[in-house]
Amino acid sequence: MERSLVLVKPDAVERNLSGAIISRLEAKGLKLVALKMLRMDKALAQRHYAVHKGKPFFDSLVAYITSGPVVAMVLEANGAIELIRKIMGATDPAKAEAGTIRRDFGLSIERNATHASDSPQTAVQEIKNFFTEKEIVR
Repeated sequence: MERSLVLVKPDAVERNLSGAIISRLEAKGLKLVALKMLRMDKALAQRHYAVHKGKPFFDSLVAYITSGPVVAMVLEANGAIELIRKIMGATDPAKAEAGTIRRDFGLSIERNATHASDSPQTAVQEIKNFFTEKEIVR
């Protein structure tokens, strides 16, 4: 069984889209095994987006993700990462397929409503950044 971290980003939380996003993911057979709302501090944001450190958009990304609450969750299914990324659509909402979360709810590349782990290795690290093993319900 594969797990992935999913974040509902501040723009989507502010627009009351968390429930709709979670519903779409669950409707596709993903099991919600951990969930919390939090405000990311700068240190967590920098750790979460460390892969982008040194890129021109890094500081803007950190400022944005810390600008409001996020909903963090762990979802589980066979092939969860690929399935979630398909449901979410392309990072740029304008290029995402019709019916995907980012096409329907995203505002821009940065304010694209959601984040999801991009590989099993990334998922392990990202989940540890947000949840303890005790917070994950099996």
